[in-house]
Amino acid sequence: MPEIVNTAQSHAWNGPEGVHWAAHQDRWNAVNDGFNAPLLDAARLTATGRVLDIGCGAGRTTRLAARRVPRGSALGLDLSGPMLAEARARAAREGVPNVSFVQGDAQTHPFEPGPGGFDAVISRYGAMFFADPAAAFTHLHAAVRPGGRLALICPADPGRNGWVTAMASLRGILPLGDFGRAGTPGMFSLADPDHVRRLLTSAGWTAVGVEPVEAYGVWGQDAEDAADFLLATGPGRHLADQAAPADLTRARTALRDHLRAHETPDGTGVRLLSSSWLITGERPPSPLSPR
Repeated sequence: MPEIVNTAQSHAWNGPEGVHWAAHQDRWNAVNDGFNAPLLDAARLTATGRVLDIGCGAGRTTRLAARRVPRGSALGLDLSGPMLAEARARAAREGVPNVSFVQGDAQTHPFEPGPGGFDAVISRYGAMFFADPAAAFTHLHAAVRPGGRLALICPADPGRNGWVTAMASLRGILPLGDFGRAGTPGMFSLADPDHVRRLLTSAGWTAVGVEPVEAYGVWGQDAEDAADFLLATGPGRHLADQAAPADLTRARTALRDHLRAHETPDGTGVRLLSSSWLITGERPPSPLSPR
């Protein structure tokens, strides 16, 4: 495997976090699928396009992109061996022939572009964890053909996301800190639009856009199921590992009670609003080439 510079993330996503996401792909897709169409529409894919999906995980968006480029191809790149194994298995089951998956670090991976490079780089919640974001987005800029597109979905401010509000209801029971700050490493590193515009512009991207997008996701069949799932995610496990058994029981009860207000009247599950940024950019077209 080529050099991995983001060793902390590689360790996490090849350990319990990657195993959890691979095993619960259907649940995570129920949470995040509302962002698929805005992401893929923004990438402006064509039938013969070449697409790079960074932080592709188990490949949901990679396979969807592949279907939009029936005479092209989609490459999914991720650090996580467990998630890529799931991605390959699902692509085979679904019969998506023009998709492939590679394990690697998007910040340093030696891409082998065909004529002109990739037409688009996309990511659904996979672009927030670079060890060196400036280097990563510069590297990705070089992998895209002139006139090619960048389209990312990244979390907006923590307070505008229902799952964060749900977990924050446990403050005073579990040792909650903050959930990350814009511009610092972590899930909300790209939450500040001005920071994003500066970062991408300095990496060579033009026509940078940061637009709000919101979607409801289904987090569980009912409040109890959703509470158990939230406590099994990475942030939930981190908190649970620090809690005494009695406090963990109290936390589960409090979280279940908070989530009851989000159960749908028709019994279709617990729905929480996610607020994100749709981040777009373009590699400037060559003056000697048509757009």
